[in-house]
Amino acid sequence: MHASRRELFAGMLAAGLARPQATMPAAKFVRFRKSNKSAYGILDGDTIREIRGGLFGSHAETGAKYRLSDVKLLCPVPEPSKILALAGNYRSHLGKRDAAPHPEIFYKPPSCLQNPEDVIIIPTTATNVHHECELVIVIGKKASNLSLDRAHDAIFGVTCGNDVSEREWQNGPKKDVQWWRAKGADTFGPTGPAVVRGINYGNLGIQCRLNGKVVQKDSTSNLVHDCPTIVSFVSQFVTLFPGDLIFTGTPGTTVKMNPGDIVEVEIEGIGVLRNKVTAESVT
Repeated sequence: MHASRRELFAGMLAAGLARPQATMPAAKFVRFRKSNKSAYGILDGDTIREIRGGLFGSHAETGAKYRLSDVKLLCPVPEPSKILALAGNYRSHLGKRDAAPHPEIFYKPPSCLQNPEDVIIIPTTATNVHHECELVIVIGKKASNLSLDRAHDAIFGVTCGNDVSEREWQNGPKKDVQWWRAKGADTFGPTGPAVVRGINYGNLGIQCRLNGKVVQKDSTSNLVHDCPTIVSFVSQFVTLFPGDLIFTGTPGTTVKMNPGDIVEVEIEGIGVLRNKVTAESVT
């Protein structure tokens, strides 16, 4: 980024000039499997109306309808070119630490994605695996060098995510150089159950429940860096493509999960992302 653009962006952050997001009629998109067929659909109550085509191009309803209870929901975006995530983006998670002046970004590999209701697998050598409930941005169009004013247009919608994290690999005395396995081990990125458009994702209740007990609770209005700011900042350095995912950070304090636990991420207007925790099988 040229110095002048960097200074301009920093000034916009300081001034809080992110454009208020536009609203449109809310729509919930799901990816599902019925028998051996996978497809996208629009979720309307307990009914899914199948659509022809993917999320980001033109699509039309096929006329087929399914009961939600009769299908298997899948992670809504199966093959992003990249998954980015934020550290320290809720005041309640920072504690006494100062907030970063710009979004603090790291990568998660696409191979970490997991479906709703499928298991989070704790690797055999892991000792301290935590949940992290998060709002996840779904990018809908190619985005490069976007101004703060244009960043909202690149966001297709939002979904729920669980940024599963092994704290010893992340921060322990023998921590890795990067968070490649602490945040990116297989199944460490559940997402879903739906991608939602047309809601005010800057003011949604978010919580995590572990075995039915609320262990995290906050509002996306308390994000240090909001969604357009994140997208604009990332796009100055890394081109975003349709289907890319950005985990926006977790609130409050997290706790260790154990085999047999049930973890639920719930975000107002989106739904509940539910997964069971299990131990890796030794072969």
